Amino acid sequence: MLRVPSSILPNQFQSLNIRRSETSDRDASEMTFVAYRSDVYPERNEVFFEEHAVIVVLEGEKKFSSPTQELHVSKGQILFFQRGCYSMNESIDANYKSLVFFVNEKMLKEFVSQHLTIFQTKNGAMAAHSLPDSLILSMLSSPTFTTFIQSLLPYFGTNARFLNEILRLKFQELLLHLLELDTTGQLRAMLWHIYEGQKTDLDFLMNTYLLKPLSMSELARLSGRSLSAFKRDFESHFQISPGHWIRQKRLEHAQFLLRNTDKNVSEVSMEIGYESVSHFIKAYKSKYGFTPKRVV
Repeated sequence: MLRVPSSILPNQFQSLNIRRSETSDRDASEMTFVAYRSDVYPERNEVFFEEHAVIVVLEGEKKFSSPTQELHVSKGQILFFQRGCYSMNESIDANYKSLVFFVNEKMLKEFVSQHLTIFQTKNGAMAAHSLPDSLILSMLSSPTFTTFIQSLLPYFGTNARFLNEILRLKFQELLLHLLELDTTGQLRAMLWHIYEGQKTDLDFLMNTYLLKPLSMSELARLSGRSLSAFKRDFESHFQISPGHWIRQKRLEHAQFLLRNTDKNVSEVSMEIGYESVSHFIKAYKSKYGFTPKRVV
């Protein structure tokens, strides 16, 4: 099954699912189209994105905060969340409505394989674009994209005879529109990165288990690698050792919690795996140049 954030309850949205075909393998996932109803969606919540997601703001305003970004969005804006991103979401007004698409990597890879000419130059090479540093990409809608979204909304709550086939076409349309709106080339670079399979599993693994008390051997086993292969692949992919990466990401998460929640320094220290508050304060000051109390 495709992993929709557990903080979103089934009675809080309407959904459209692309079903697996009977001939596909058992591990293949669905893609889910989700329309949030603003009257039941929580005003403030923290979400870990276990799948890639696209959020289209239909009405109202909302703030999305990740450890490295703060985005205030309104009607007509589009956000692409990469798998492994966690975000604190806060509604600015009661009119907020959005359309959310959760997409698994298998479908993204299939899309790229069917549209290779979009991603390649005339000589067959990948067009030069660096991967985005941030896990959240922001784009602005267009009249044609708005028309596409309006064409999708009537399918919620219906049982069209060929709904599954229609939704597969809509998925293709969605990505083609987003690539057209992707003026920086970051989305195209990210999709090509996924298609080539360049260690995306390590990104997901580390973001999923970042706050868990796991040893390097346990993380290596979860990744399907020996300890030496895990360390080698990790440093090749992230350009940093696993231990240093974990410490830096946990401190980023600590800053995120201190800015966006009511948790005190002691609670945050415990949540990110520091048994000693004094050790946490020292590590935090070393990274940010000031003590955590100044963030509150």
